[in-house]
Amino acid sequence: MTVELVLLIPVLILMLWFLIFCGRMADSRLRIEDAAHQAARAASMQRTDAEAAAHARATAVEALNDAGITCRSLAVDTSGSVRPGGTVTATVACRVDLHDLGLLRMPGTAMLDARFTAPVDTHRGTAATAAREGDEP
Repeated sequence: MTVELVLLIPVLILMLWFLIFCGRMADSRLRIEDAAHQAARAASMQRTDAEAAAHARATAVEALNDAGITCRSLAVDTSGSVRPGGTVTATVACRVDLHDLGLLRMPGTAMLDARFTAPVDTHRGTAATAAREGDEP
């Protein structure tokens, strides 16, 4: 019985570490999906495509930092239109290291990506109407 227990304990510990790894990967995916959601929403509130891309990237970086996700490389892309009634899609791609698990020391990296589409308010003004009215865009 003791020999079986001694042989079985390392296997059980490896299984536990693997479950922790899978849980952390799922958590990281959810946090990156949340960053894509926040980036798309921030982009949909801007009045020009250039402002939308800049705000989407800044928002994604801040959301990932707040979530404790460290990206080895980060790409934030926007597509769509910020015209009233349009949609803006933000895609966040983050390459994360796999080596941060205690004793497991998984080699390499994994690319995690998420995409979210946010609608642009139909009744808001555009950059041209804001400039005519003297408001800041």
